[in-house]
Amino acid sequence: FPSEEDNLHKLDLYQWGKLIFTSLTKDLPTKDFFEPMINRLSWLPMDDFHYRPELSKEYKVEAHWALYCENYLEGFHIPFVHAGLNSVMDYARYTTETYKYSSLQLGIGNSDEFIFDLPPSSPDYGKKVAAYYYWIFPNMMFNFYPWGLSVNIVSPKTTTSCNVKFLTYVWNEDKLRKGVGADLHQVEMEDEDIVEQVQRGIRLRFYSHGRYSVTRETGTHHFHRLIAEFLGEV
Repeated sequence: FPSEEDNLHKLDLYQWGKLIFTSLTKDLPTKDFFEPMINRLSWLPMDDFHYRPELSKEYKVEAHWALYCENYLEGFHIPFVHAGLNSVMDYARYTTETYKYSSLQLGIGNSDEFIFDLPPSSPDYGKKVAAYYYWIFPNMMFNFYPWGLSVNIVSPKTTTSCNVKFLTYVWNEDKLRKGVGADLHQVEMEDEDIVEQVQRGIRLRFYSHGRYSVTRETGTHHFHRLIAEFLGEV
């Protein structure tokens, strides 16, 4: 004593700028979760993103964590729930892409104001991208705006409640509180209201699940398939 068996566990670290990720199991390489996002946004100067605790916040949501994720992943509700957000976004060009353990919702602005200044190396060069909404299975969201990044981490608490941390990283102070990411708190309040209504609704005896929207619930369907896959492995 001591022997190698007495050492602390070593976890593989995966770094992107100032963000460091790890996994508790080596069976699931961290890069499989984050590489699609990192490759798509490789042009961003992540070292210049600064954490702003005064702009960060934690919310308690009276709904199951998966319902919160479902709401994030489907774009169907945007015109009906987020009037302010919908007014600065081209909803007709809102698209969803899925990857092995993640998905991207690409938000296109309806004007030339408050959009990303994309370099020619970006696969989205020429588009009026106002926001990149990345979801990483099972409970992390990375929301990129021209001013910076909002990382959302959903933590289950009970079968009917969860906590959501909003971690704010600012890159361009001049664009803060402008465009699609102008008022994250207001958007969160709107999301919480509808998610908590859904939580109450699914407990009613009249509730039954419906069909997926082919155009607006691609991300939700992908999320459900991953949950089924992982539960099957357990």
